[in-house]
Amino acid sequence: VEWQRSCLTAMMRVLRNDGAIFYNHKWRVQGGLLQDRHDIVQGFPLRQIIIWQRSGGINFNAGYFLPTYEVIYMICKPGFKLAPKANAQGDVWTISQENNNPHPAPFPVELAQRCIRSTNAEIVLDPFLGSGSTAIAAEACGRKWIGLEISDEYCKLARERISSVRGLPFE
Repeated sequence: VEWQRSCLTAMMRVLRNDGAIFYNHKWRVQGGLLQDRHDIVQGFPLRQIIIWQRSGGINFNAGYFLPTYEVIYMICKPGFKLAPKANAQGDVWTISQENNNPHPAPFPVELAQRCIRSTNAEIVLDPFLGSGSTAIAAEACGRKWIGLEISDEYCKLARERISSVRGLPFE
């Protein structure tokens, strides 16, 4: 929780006054109780919660139902406005999960595209680049992007995926 809060604090520091953070986090059951991640986002300017309704999943616990959604916390600076007509899409997004991605927790490029297209951002920052879905989405939306990732394995995976989408050989 402390690490995630410090990451959000750093993001808020560099975010423009008209910017937003789309913070995707899966609610979990730990110790038999729901962890809704309010402990992470508390005190940040949370404007809305978007529900990402995804298909299926795996549930090894007979104590609760199979989770079929994740949440996206939309944390906004005061000057943030949605892109024209973006508000019409509502706050429940039905998007299939990413398939054929070796990353253990990938989210679909389409999910990132929807977040990016709902803003007027010229530059997209993903401080947890993982397999590169946000970078791929940003390029598809005609936006510049910056990605940070500490895992050499995931950096290689992201480079391979981005290169394949661009139609360029992997370097």
